[in-house]
Amino acid sequence: MINNEKYINLVNCLKNMEKVILAFSGGVDSTFLLKVAKQALGDNIKAVTIQSPYIPKWEIQEAKQLVKELGVAFEILEAPIIDEIRNNPENRCYLCKKAVFSQIKAIAQREGYPYVIDGTNFDDIGDYRPGLKALRELNIKSPLLECQLSKPEIRSLSKELGLNTWDKPPYACLLTRIPYGNELKEEDFVKIEKAEKYMMDRGFRAIRVRCHDNLARIEVDKKDMDKLFNEKLLEEISGKLKEFGFTYVTLDLEGYKVGSFNATIRN
Repeated sequence: MINNEKYINLVNCLKNMEKVILAFSGGVDSTFLLKVAKQALGDNIKAVTIQSPYIPKWEIQEAKQLVKELGVAFEILEAPIIDEIRNNPENRCYLCKKAVFSQIKAIAQREGYPYVIDGTNFDDIGDYRPGLKALRELNIKSPLLECQLSKPEIRSLSKELGLNTWDKPPYACLLTRIPYGNELKEEDFVKIEKAEKYMMDRGFRAIRVRCHDNLARIEVDKKDMDKLFNEKLLEEISGKLKEFGFTYVTLDLEGYKVGSFNATIRN
């Protein structure tokens, strides 16, 4: 047993729920929560992973493998692009989460799970996250948030638990790669996924490829900028992204930023 007050509070919080469904992405937060929930609840935990055009296939495969390793009941929920978000409105995250978590709640009610939980952490409340409103409206529980666990604390505890996701880079669904107000097209998600996976395979861990129609705007961590400034590598990256469907390939000189398009939102 880890001797950490917040960890102990989390275990007790989960035990009090008795039986839960977890919206599971396979990221740092939801993997940590799944591991602790499995320890606290045994077989009274089920993971549900969303499969959608805007979720990379590699991420779903990683989620499947993690669930298998932890021995947790598992279901994949198909989630198409709903009409309400087709033109990528600024409240896209709210509309998407409302639709998806309503479906997860329906599974929970049908199968006798009194609670649906997610991996929102204490740091998430400091960012622009309209999806949190949908979670509150649907009474989705966020145990990491309730126990005030921050991202660094979750990474540290994940390492103590032996989870290989403890240092996994942050990742968000591919909807965040499209500017607000632009039509969402499945072919754009395909080329974004291919481009980001290619960049990851080249050693760029924190990577975003923002899609501006036929232009790719690459964001990498500032500490990786020097690695990019190699003529041969730049030619290879440009050529590969053009193979994937982009006409122009650019580098954002400000580097990787969480919620890059949020700067365009009018207050």
